[in-house]
Amino acid sequence: MAPAAGKKLVAATFTPFTLEGEVKLAEIVPYIDYLTKKQGVNSVFVNGTTGESMSLTVEERKILAQEWCEKAKGKMEVIVHVGCMSLKDSQELAKHAADIKADAIAVMAPFFLKPKSAEALKLYLQEVASAAPHLPFYYYHIPAITGVKVPARDVIEGIQERIPTFSGVKFSGTDLMDFGRCVSYSPPRWSLLYGVDEQLLAALPMGANGAVGSTYNYLGCHVNKLLSAFESHDLDQARKIQFKIQELLSFAANFGFDLGVNKQLMNDVSGLLLGPPRLPVMPCPNDHAQAIKEKYFKLFTEC
Repeated sequence: MAPAAGKKLVAATFTPFTLEGEVKLAEIVPYIDYLTKKQGVNSVFVNGTTGESMSLTVEERKILAQEWCEKAKGKMEVIVHVGCMSLKDSQELAKHAADIKADAIAVMAPFFLKPKSAEALKLYLQEVASAAPHLPFYYYHIPAITGVKVPARDVIEGIQERIPTFSGVKFSGTDLMDFGRCVSYSPPRWSLLYGVDEQLLAALPMGANGAVGSTYNYLGCHVNKLLSAFESHDLDQARKIQFKIQELLSFAANFGFDLGVNKQLMNDVSGLLLGPPRLPVMPCPNDHAQAIKEKYFKLFTEC
């Protein structure tokens, strides 16, 4: 399935681990091949929530980012998430991303000691961006995880004066009013990438330039069809695909659709050996994995 024209589809990648819980770099080349050849996905978001970034050391995040950038060169766009609880760690990762020639970086709000205002968050983002002053920069808005409830629209107000390389927002929130206000404020060169997979279709007429999500690892080819159908004004077809995705995720939610369940589904569908999640996330029980896998193949055939 070829990528949809006009809209960027980005897979938020899982971190491959051995059964012993060590980073498994050898799986990244097959992972790239699977995404590009089987799913029609040509952009990745590395070391984000799906990649368990906050459960990784700074050094692990560096070696993963470097491996993705080196092995995906000429094949995929690589956006590296560099957000941390420590400003210094975020700056170190941002500088490293520039050194390894990542295509862009993204930063979520720190969420242990949280910024209490848009101004505080903008200052934090500005300081991180200063460590990689020539790399395109995305704000990663994910309030359900960070607990930072500052509207994204308030964060991007005047942001380009502080971060000249500011390139857009990875908007992983359900507040479509806030998302729409971000779209209406944004200049044409910014990308507003929507990050709630189960309601992507609702964000497209609001002006989403594309999508970032974990399910696009194994549903990318079908979501490319959704994007193509939307671009062709075939809303019936686009809705059919979105409703199937909702049905799968609703079914998986009965088993507690967390990162462990999601990663196991990726292992089962792709045939890749990405291993279990890292504690405190628990592996998916075998009976749950089998039921969700059967549901997936009942709903979706190969592209």
